[in-house]
Amino acid sequence: MYGQAPAGSTDGQRSPGGTRVETSPGSPSAEASPDRRLLAALRGCGDRPAVAAAARSLSYAGEHAALWLAAGLTGAAADPARRSAWLRATAAVAGAHLTSMAVKRLVRRPRPPEHGGRAALVRTAGRHSFPSSHAASASAAAVAFGALLPPSGGRRLLPAAVAAAMCVSRVVVGVHYPTDVLAGALLGGLTARAGTAPREPGAGRPRTPISRNGRPV
Repeated sequence: MYGQAPAGSTDGQRSPGGTRVETSPGSPSAEASPDRRLLAALRGCGDRPAVAAAARSLSYAGEHAALWLAAGLTGAAADPARRSAWLRATAAVAGAHLTSMAVKRLVRRPRPPEHGGRAALVRTAGRHSFPSSHAASASAAAVAFGALLPPSGGRRLLPAAVAAAMCVSRVVVGVHYPTDVLAGALLGGLTARAGTAPREPGAGRPRTPISRNGRPV
């Protein structure tokens, strides 16, 4: 019979001779998953001051979807002819953010621990990690706003480029696993597609009753 693993250790492994070998959270076997390896690699990029500063700025700008909501309202004010479309796109971004927050409360995945003595570069509003709300709102904005921008000059790609950088920044600052970001991006993209889908002509309008002779009643 083998005793319980000491506190602070993870699942034990047996050597070929049958001896139980404990693995600590920082050991290579405990961090063998691709998710953790990619987290460690991107988190290490944050050791560079310029990268850390850029990642912090993007993370702060995306807090509570502030950057994207401001961009959507600016688009609605600057493009009166398509104001309703911009407002629908902005509502889709807000919906993606709120949906991700609800999923977090259900999944309750803890945020990544300190790795290699590196603490997170930013503070977070909550303790839960999956999915990334920054990624959800950023991806929703890339889909919804990108469809409203002119394709010339690469302006349609601008929201996607900023969104991608913001998604990566959340791993660099050490507050999300890559799978958190991937799930958030998928959630945001799907929410934006559903929220901005074209409506059928006349949808939502009350129908006028028609008599047998074809005249309105």
